[in-house]
Amino acid sequence: MRHNFHVFPDLIFLFACLVAQLALAVWGRRLLSARWQRAALYAVSGLCLAAYGAAYLSLYWRASHYFPVDVITWTQGVGLIAGLGVLGTALLGAIIRRVPYREDRRALFRTAATVVMASPVAVTAFGILHRNNFRVTETDVPIPGLPRDLSGIRLVQVTDVHLSAFLSERDFARAIDMANETRAQIALVTGDLITRRGDPLDAGIRQIARLRAEAGVFGCMGNHEGYAHVEDYTAGEAARRGVRFLRSDTADLRFGNATLHLAGVDYEPFNTPYLQGAERLLSPGSVNVLLSHNPDVLPVAARQGWDLMIAGHTHGGQIGVEILHHDISPARYYTPYVRGLYRIGKSAGYVSTGLGTVGLPVRLGAPPEVSLIRLCAT
Repeated sequence: MRHNFHVFPDLIFLFACLVAQLALAVWGRRLLSARWQRAALYAVSGLCLAAYGAAYLSLYWRASHYFPVDVITWTQGVGLIAGLGVLGTALLGAIIRRVPYREDRRALFRTAATVVMASPVAVTAFGILHRNNFRVTETDVPIPGLPRDLSGIRLVQVTDVHLSAFLSERDFARAIDMANETRAQIALVTGDLITRRGDPLDAGIRQIARLRAEAGVFGCMGNHEGYAHVEDYTAGEAARRGVRFLRSDTADLRFGNATLHLAGVDYEPFNTPYLQGAERLLSPGSVNVLLSHNPDVLPVAARQGWDLMIAGHTHGGQIGVEILHHDISPARYYTPYVRGLYRIGKSAGYVSTGLGTVGLPVRLGAPPEVSLIRLCAT
């Protein structure tokens, strides 16, 4: 089977789940005395293994040729949920095995394992219920030397929609209405309209064409447009509806006597040379704003002289918790620029948490947002 490189983290996770599942089966058989308890363990193990297998098949690059895309999306989600429960229980079992043996150990393990196995389901249910609670966030971005005619200019950003079984066109339309209510002068779409090939891309394009902004609607490509090989189609269909995707391209937006110079680049993978040649897109004497789906390019953008970079991609971590005043989320393993406003020297970067979800239909600690950015002088 052929896989794209971006599924490797999922494959590693599923392999870890498989190892944990086998370990649990061995430990459980030793700890459970009644025959029905062992039968229940084998049944749960079998269901989990089936979930892992189905999740693995959902990563197969041609899976959408054989199964409905909504089935693939939910299959992957169920497999990941099952895996989280198994990994948590295996970790608990490893800890309990180090505790001196007592007769009540079996009861302790059974109770704790039930709680740990049930926790991902409970947390997922909570996250599912809150995943589409969109909000509008407002952020003032100070720009050194900002011309008076650009002070107060509003840019509304919609990103990481992931229109799929996890987010319907109807819900996306509600977010578009919220964006239009901001009455921003510029509307931006910074990538990932869909998750995989077969998702309703045309519906996503139809909705972003409803964005209203006096200076126009502009965008850049995300990684999932690349994975699905629909970048050219997206750009063409969007242009036909009045939305311009900037693919190593620029647009000069005039406000009074000042110019806001907008540029965009396609998604740039992590740990590759960033923004090669992008300095040629700069316009001396203008306020230069760069659209990049990947926020990790910010240090390079600052060195090149971009005044502001606007990005998405991280979903704000999608699932995050605060521990000792530190935000802990999966996105921080990839980049320090997870959500909100960042500054490097005279340059600024804004990272939106976006709207949709990937893998798990869950939002915890990273509410979905439509982002309103307001330029102001320092």
